[in-house]
Amino acid sequence: MTRVAFIDDHESVRLGVEAACARTGTTDVVYSGASVTSYLAWRTDGGEQADVVVLDLTLGDGTTVTENVSRLTGDGSAVIIYSVADRPASVREALLAGAAGVISKASPISDVVGAIATVARGDVLNTVEWASAIEGDRAFADAQLSTREREVLKLYAAGLPLKIVADRLGIAFSTAKENITRIRVKYVEVGRPAPTKVDLLRRALEDGLLTEQSVGAHDR
Repeated sequence: MTRVAFIDDHESVRLGVEAACARTGTTDVVYSGASVTSYLAWRTDGGEQADVVVLDLTLGDGTTVTENVSRLTGDGSAVIIYSVADRPASVREALLAGAAGVISKASPISDVVGAIATVARGDVLNTVEWASAIEGDRAFADAQLSTREREVLKLYAAGLPLKIVADRLGIAFSTAKENITRIRVKYVEVGRPAPTKVDLLRRALEDGLLTEQSVGAHDR
């Protein structure tokens, strides 16, 4: 059962998504409220940690999206931005702060429920809103990887062990490892850190090196 919290200062929005989640039988809504501060206060009082927090992009309490996402991820929850998706700069800010993805408030409720399940599994949430936010800022999207680095990232992020990546490309294991290190450094330099393999998969999807359909295909 996935534990979910909803933070949105529009009660009607929260109630609608909560009801949809309750019908799935796979999610447990542990908290619903209008601010991150109130959620964290509830947590301090012994409230159960949410696996996934669905967070409104802009709250009416004067907080910033960077502040809100950072506080929630610091508490150990994954964050999905639930937005009208008409502010790509703010969406990019949320992604840079550590949000797992973004979904539009115009999306069908079933898509929102699906997004929660995707993020709870630790999988990549690759949506049109995410792609649109990235496309709006090429400096954000382009880590300027070399051809070899792109080849290594494409195979490694798709699911192959690094040794197999090296064998397929005809390079030494140490060379493949050095490429991954350089790739991570380059992503840090453009404000898109990728410390884990899941993060590298996200970057490869964002930059068009992989599609969701191709993930895992290279090991067949």
